[in-house]
Formats: sequence, structure tokens, C-alpha cells
Amino acid sequence: MRNFGRWMGWVGVLALAGCAEMGEYQKQANVILPENIKKIGLKTFINRTQYFGLEDRLRLRVEQEMIRDGRLPFSGSETDADGVIEGEIVNYIPQVVTYDAANQPLEYRLWVIINVRFFDRRENRVLWEEPRLEQAYRYFIVTQPGGMTEDQAREQVWDLFARDIVKRTLEGFGSVSGASSHKVPENTLPVPNTPPPPPPPAEPREAPPAPY
Repeated sequence: MRNFGRWMGWVGVLALAGCAEMGEYQKQANVILPENIKKIGLKTFINRTQYFGLEDRLRLRVEQEMIRDGRLPFSGSETDADGVIEGEIVNYIPQVVTYDAANQPLEYRLWVIINVRFFDRRENRVLWEEPRLEQAYRYFIVTQPGGMTEDQAREQVWDLFARDIVKRTLEGFGSVSGASSHKVPENTLPVPNTPPPPPPPAEPREAPPAPY
């Protein structure tokens, strides 16, 4: 009985340790924001590219991700919110990655760059800001197995941005996702919105020898 009592004591200690560890995990998943931020709003992104309608789709995906996350109320009106997410789409660059044997595009890379910030309306200050944040998505043309259209690839890019922005906003002022590695240095950028380069010319082939 004495050994059984000791065994039960160890079980209790381990259970308490497990609960403490679980509590710490849940604490890490909590919202880390100033107490005055009770409700978050979203301002429509400014579209500085030549591609129409990008800002609406990005705003919709960020809004959907905030609602899906559910850790903080989302306001459809930015004037009713304590903190507001805002930014600009500054580059939208579709690039050909590979060509097929006929020199036709086979695989694309969609590269999108935005500026984004989270503004505390009550204290009139920027809580976090990330200039030139990028997401890129590679995809095969729709005629290939697993391929997709540019519209479908673009939705994948918006998903990546939405998850990143919501995570940065709720879990530590932009620092927790490690997404600063996605920041694009100014001097590495191509000319904004350049069209894909033309396919390389086909190598000339020697004419077969004339028959004798």
C-alpha cells in the first residue's frame, strides 16, 4: 500500500506538470495587444499596381481570416474599431519559371509585395509595420496535372498574406511569425509590374545533308 501511495503521488505530480505545460501553451496562444484594443477593423488596401481589383480580394481574405480566428471581435467599420490594419499593394509580378519543349510557358511564379501596418486609433500610434512584405507562389499551367489558373494562384497568395497579417497582429506586434525574413530589400526588386520575359529563341538546327 505504501508503494502504491508513492506511485499515486508521482502520478499527481506528473498530472500537475502536464496541466502547467498546457496552461503555458494556451497562454502563448492568447492575444498579445494593449488593453485598449478590444476590436479590430480593416481598411481597404490601396492598390498601386496596374491590375484591377486586387485590393478587394486581399481585404476579403484578411477579414475572413480574422473572423475565422475569432480571438478578437472584428468590426466591419474601421471607425468603430480600436485598432486598424491598413496597407498598400505595391508590386504584382507574374513570372515564367519554366518552358516546355515548344518554348511555351509551363510554370509560373506569382510574386506579390505589400506594405502593411497595424494602427492603434485610440493612442494614435503604429503598433507594428512591415514595409515590402512579400509572398510568392509557384504553379503549373492549368493543362498540367495539378495545375491552376492565375486567379486560383492569386487566391493562394491572399491566403498566405491573410494568415501572416492576422498572426502578426494578434500574437505580438508583428514579431512572432518570423516573417521579417520575407521582407524584400529595395535594391533587389525588379521594375514594378514588368511583363514576363519572352521565351528564349529556339536553337537553330543544321539542315540535313542533301542526298547524292
